[in-house]
Amino acid sequence: MPELPLTFPREWVEFYDPADDEQLIRADLTWLTSRYTCIFGSGCAGIEKTMPNAGCCVHGAHFSAKSDEKRVKKQVAELTPELWQRIDVQWVEKDEDGERKTRVVDGACIFNNDPDFAGGGGCALHHLAAAKGVSHVETKPDVCWQLPIRRTYDTVELPDGDERLVMVIGEYDRAGWGEGGHDFDWYCTANTEAHIATEPLYLTSKDELTELLGKKAYKKLVELCEVREAIKAARPLLPLVAPHPADPA
Repeated sequence: MPELPLTFPREWVEFYDPADDEQLIRADLTWLTSRYTCIFGSGCAGIEKTMPNAGCCVHGAHFSAKSDEKRVKKQVAELTPELWQRIDVQWVEKDEDGERKTRVVDGACIFNNDPDFAGGGGCALHHLAAAKGVSHVETKPDVCWQLPIRRTYDTVELPDGDERLVMVIGEYDRAGWGEGGHDFDWYCTANTEAHIATEPLYLTSKDELTELLGKKAYKKLVELCEVREAIKAARPLLPLVAPHPADPA
């Protein structure tokens, strides 16, 4: 099946953050209980057809904050020629707006190793995490490890006039990339080829969601997702309210 449009119904849940009763969390259950998995190196066609082996790493990664770049800098200092094909002291550049990001070399992020590189194709920082026995959340830029989950913030005014900060956890779809996302030659989140995991996303992305939400909020999210999964298992002949259409039937 081709990539599906983004106009399908979604099921959302809201709950207060157990660690901060001033913050409301809104989570996309349709996405978090989907069977999406990253297929980089296993069928990913890349967002640009001229660079299929670069996945979504074509444009380099913008840093979310100074702290993000500082953390990555410490990890880069641990990289070796065996792990990083394009090892180079000049691994940061500025875009046309002056924003700092990882440098683009040979048409992709400088950390993207070629498929035939002896140390392994793909992200050198991902390989570093594996070598250290830690989560890639510790080694990669924020935007890289967060994909395909997107965290945004909103505020809502309650009927009594109080305001609440809302953390929104959803799918990092084409629209999340801005206007240019709709011009990608290929993208994964709504593509059936990437919905092949045996476990739901809220479990396979435990590290990412824990970092985004905090331990207590992630635990609560798991409870809510498990209720949805239990309903699906108990009523196999009845459809869910809003399943992800890219999931297996």
